[in-house]
Amino acid sequence: MTGYQAIYQRYKQQILSGNLKPGEKVPAIRVLAADLGVAKKTVETAYNILIGEGYLVSKGARGTQVNPDLQLNIARVAISTPVEDSKLQQLIDLRDNPGFFRLGIPSLDEFPYKKWLLLSGKAIRAMRPEQMLTPPVMGHPPLREAIANYVNISRGLNCNASQICITSGYKHSIALILQALATRQDKVVFEDPGYFFGQKLLKRIVENLHYVPVDRQGLNIGYLLQHHQDTRFVITSPAHHSPLAVTLSLPRRQQLLDWAQNQRAWIIEDDYDGEFHYTKKVLPALKSQDAADRVIYVGTFSKTIMPAMRISYIVLPKALINRFHETAEIVETSLPLLPQQILSRFIAEGHFFKHLKKMRTLYQARRQMVLNALQQVYPTQFYVELTDGGMHIVAFLTSGSQDEQLAEIWQQHRLLVFPLSVWYAGNSKRYGLVIGYTNIKSEQEAIDALRLPYQQTIALLGG
Repeated sequence: MTGYQAIYQRYKQQILSGNLKPGEKVPAIRVLAADLGVAKKTVETAYNILIGEGYLVSKGARGTQVNPDLQLNIARVAISTPVEDSKLQQLIDLRDNPGFFRLGIPSLDEFPYKKWLLLSGKAIRAMRPEQMLTPPVMGHPPLREAIANYVNISRGLNCNASQICITSGYKHSIALILQALATRQDKVVFEDPGYFFGQKLLKRIVENLHYVPVDRQGLNIGYLLQHHQDTRFVITSPAHHSPLAVTLSLPRRQQLLDWAQNQRAWIIEDDYDGEFHYTKKVLPALKSQDAADRVIYVGTFSKTIMPAMRISYIVLPKALINRFHETAEIVETSLPLLPQQILSRFIAEGHFFKHLKKMRTLYQARRQMVLNALQQVYPTQFYVELTDGGMHIVAFLTSGSQDEQLAEIWQQHRLLVFPLSVWYAGNSKRYGLVIGYTNIKSEQEAIDALRLPYQQTIALLGG
């Protein structure tokens, strides 16, 4: 099939499959003809047939588009999905769709948009020709300097800009660390329960993966020493173990650091929301106690500013700087420069510190709103073990283990909670719902949302 027929069939197929949607513009005739290397008459003939059959409509000077009134029943092929993949897709849907109690999303209504836009304009106007080259692979130098100053003051570290490596997110950071340091035989330990996406990533890239349970004092270091003494990497979130949000106790912190020093092992500290403590002074990071320089600190701005920016960072032990620089040059590409420039100004001018202070107060209040609402609507079905901070609560079931069924019911009402049990890798599990609170604006809003699945919840759990 050649000429206009090929173009006609291509566009018809794209429209019928749903890839081209009603109202979406198609290229101008002369543009498409130039791209395909055919005569304008060939494209014009194909378009005329599609218009005649009702797939396209011509809007004159506004161009040609898929018929906005076109109604299609697009056939979807049912694909058998493994249980693990279906759970992963479920969490992706919860993360990406609007609704109540979303997890891991900073407050969207209280972000200083005007200040951010002002700094964005300044960064664009200050752009110079030499900045059009490939950005430094370790990150924009002013941003690295700003991050070093921030973590030294706010998280108790003692580092300089040369130790900062800018990445595009948690998964990128973990993968880069393991690419730079790990061999296929190295044992890697992850906390159980642990960050859902982190667990799925490690299952794909680590051959010798094991788990250590988390209890009310955090990662069980005694279990680690008894069963995994020969581990080379421990990946943990000691400020607020995800998703239980418990804090690694001070005795266990020192025990973990001593073990890493003696074994020449590495601790990868994921400090994803360590800024948000409410019941006492903000705890310093585990890295701040790391006299032997065995902790690789991983931070992110997804939880403090916005996930869409995709900027995270690693604080490297000094002995690893050259190795990481070499690895990054070989296997990674630099992040876009402009977002790094905007963020460096946001931090350096003090706006980030001010925003964090405001968010701590706001999140503490919003957490209490959700706790009050949960107690009012479901006084006997759940209990909460209040932790020092974080961005979500865990509502444990007072009885039973039906958290997956319950989560499905709540999700049908756009309550984007997630069952606790699926965060576990082992068979010893606890059951409940992981509930975000950072974007709840009032207690009444929380009450109204929780009442939506009330009848179904009581039918499942009992009154």
